[in-house]
Amino acid sequence: MPLIRSILHLLWMTITVIPWALAVLVFSLFGSSTQVYWMCAGWLRLAVTGGTVILGIQNRVTGMENLPTEERGACVLLVKHQSTWETFSMVTLMPHPLAFVFKKELLYVPFFGWAMSRMDMIHIDRSQRAQAFSKVVAQGKRLMAQGTWVIMFPEGTRIPRGQKGVYKSGGTRLAIETGAPVIPVAVTSAKCWPRKAFIKYPGIVDFSIGKPIPSAGRQPEELMREVEAWIEAEMHRLDPEAYATAEATAAR
Repeated sequence: MPLIRSILHLLWMTITVIPWALAVLVFSLFGSSTQVYWMCAGWLRLAVTGGTVILGIQNRVTGMENLPTEERGACVLLVKHQSTWETFSMVTLMPHPLAFVFKKELLYVPFFGWAMSRMDMIHIDRSQRAQAFSKVVAQGKRLMAQGTWVIMFPEGTRIPRGQKGVYKSGGTRLAIETGAPVIPVAVTSAKCWPRKAFIKYPGIVDFSIGKPIPSAGRQPEELMREVEAWIEAEMHRLDPEAYATAEATAAR
């Protein structure tokens, strides 16, 4: 049954993304960047709703009260990355537009990437690290000034369930440069949507939003260590079985 459900959900996303992406490309010629964002968010909501109905994956969110309430309140969201599910879901869960920091190669993905290219996001060339970070800071300042929240995955890639990647300080450097607080987010998506797996499973994915951490007067590495400690402690609390299994395997 999970295999059949996974095939059906893939078909659902494929069938819906093509007309939606074409509509975005046309609408972007005269619509504002905010309107284009919410139009793209509409397809992501469709994909997540399909994941709930077809795959049986449900989101459970705690800590929404920790998000900024001001209309133009800035923040940098630093999120645990285990699968594509949180990439889709975060847009549908957050009350403000989000700007992802992502590699420019994603823009070449047919339809999905083409639609992304019309959104006001921060796409970077990872081969030019110094210039890439300067671009992140410049665009991050501009986006946060207009009420958009910047979202980054500090581990840089999807991490298998029960494991921890290397936390990089780009997100905390951006927060310090812009004066925005950091908000850590723990996600247990790999319980249902394992990393790089085709077959998905029904269940509950927890999104736990931590309290904002001020960035003023902090050092990037030291601030990232605090973010890492909170996220990983929360991951152990939310998914203890996965970490117990990983620790037992490592001890053999």
